[in-house]
Amino acid sequence: MTEHYYTVDPGSAHRAKEIVVNLRGHELCLQTDAGVFSRERLDPGTKLLVESLELSGVEAPLDLGCGYGPIGLTIARERPAVTVFMSDLNRRATELAAENAARNGLENVVIRQGDGFLPWQDLYTAGFRFDLVAMNPPLRAGKETVLRLFAEAREHLRPGGELWAVIRTKQGAKTYLRELERIFGMAETAALKSGYRVLFARKPTV
Repeated sequence: MTEHYYTVDPGSAHRAKEIVVNLRGHELCLQTDAGVFSRERLDPGTKLLVESLELSGVEAPLDLGCGYGPIGLTIARERPAVTVFMSDLNRRATELAAENAARNGLENVVIRQGDGFLPWQDLYTAGFRFDLVAMNPPLRAGKETVLRLFAEAREHLRPGGELWAVIRTKQGAKTYLRELERIFGMAETAALKSGYRVLFARKPTV
């Protein structure tokens, strides 16, 4: 049975691989490994999501389920004065993300390991809220898990904060869009390409 990447400690033997990606005009050299999402190449859904993000004015972004870091590190490169928060359930993924931040000279990141928003509960308790959450949801973990993460994202966003997520059309993107509308009150498809849909939702300001 193929190991599930949505796990705390992958048991797969290490198979390190280096890839170079260009996102939003920024080149990143990234180390990947077995047991993490999209080891061989940058997932096209992730690329579409990153290219679709509206980052102007963003001050407190979270890359939720960061994997080896392409989303969060691209934001960090584009927004050098902003601290980018990144987390993943998968410990190997967060270790890779930290390594990739260092190898690309990006110091404006905070990377933590844990499920959903649990790694950020100290910030939440202190009153901190994110203004953007970007994620490529762990669909293999099941719909219940994905919807839990959507609901938690709403709770951890500032009023007016935005959730951006990418899902394949054939894996239920239209259904998830309706669920996002139910959770947030508004949601729309922000981009559509090659069978992927970028879904966008905004938390009400009141």
